[in-house]
Amino acid sequence: MEELEQNQTLLSRLKSFILESRRVFRITKRPSKDEFKAIVKISSIGIALIGIIGFIIQIIWRLAS
Repeated sequence: MEELEQNQTLLSRLKSFILESRRVFRITKRPSKDEFKAIVKISSIGIALIGIIGFIIQIIWRLAS
């Protein structure tokens, strides 16, 4: 009996998630070419900065030991 209730709860949560996801996809729009280029540029700069910081930390760590 309890297992049946858990399955129903799981199914209702899954259905709710699917409905919410569909609503979000309907509301969102594709970025324009300029927006996409800006997003790629900013993301690339962020990834490069994280890589540079990690590289600097690695160099300092190796020099310290």
